[in-house]
Amino acid sequence: MARIFLVEDDPQVGELVKRFLEKEGLLVVWARTGREALKQAWEGTKPDLVVLDRGLPDLEGLEVLKSLRDLDPLLPVLLLTGRADEDSRVEGLLEGADDYLGKPFSLKELLARIKALLRRGGKEGRRYFGPLELDLEARKAYLDGQPLKLSATEANLLFVLAQTPGRVYTREELLARVWGPEFEGSERVVDAYIRLLRKKLKDDPQAPRFIETVVGMGYRFLGE
Repeated sequence: MARIFLVEDDPQVGELVKRFLEKEGLLVVWARTGREALKQAWEGTKPDLVVLDRGLPDLEGLEVLKSLRDLDPLLPVLLLTGRADEDSRVEGLLEGADDYLGKPFSLKELLARIKALLRRGGKEGRRYFGPLELDLEARKAYLDGQPLKLSATEANLLFVLAQTPGRVYTREELLARVWGPEFEGSERVVDAYIRLLRKKLKDDPQAPRFIETVVGMGYRFLGE
């Protein structure tokens, strides 16, 4: 799960952005002042991206930006501010911001810009399904930011299902793709591993978040 560091003093804007991004599966840490932001940045867990308001009550946003750059020169920073004139945008970009979004703004556009910056920052090999994060390159999964301890078979099953969300995979297909076409075991093996996977995903089969049983057909992964 990507960690977003939101620095915004307006309580209404901050709460709106935080709720929206968390609903989209991102982990948001919210700081209301520049000094609080720098304290958390230096003492807390390193974020994957910073959404930074330029008009803070104690420090100018560009001061915070410079300090964040000292912490990590490659940390993606998106300036979110009411100063949307060309000179302000250019100034922010020259001071090290990676992108600039003026207020008022669309939450969908904010999310799109965040995802674009995460891809540029090396997160393009990851997919997010609410609290579930899949690292496609490393073949690792994280739930609520914590690594899932999956066996090789469980991981293969999860990544096959998540490859095409919404598609129904028959048990026969899953046997062939996860265990190999030469595997001679029963299709009940698939059901057993689905149960193991659901347990680790904390997924209720009666109200699934991730893996849905399609009666008489097989299983499909929910998302996107």
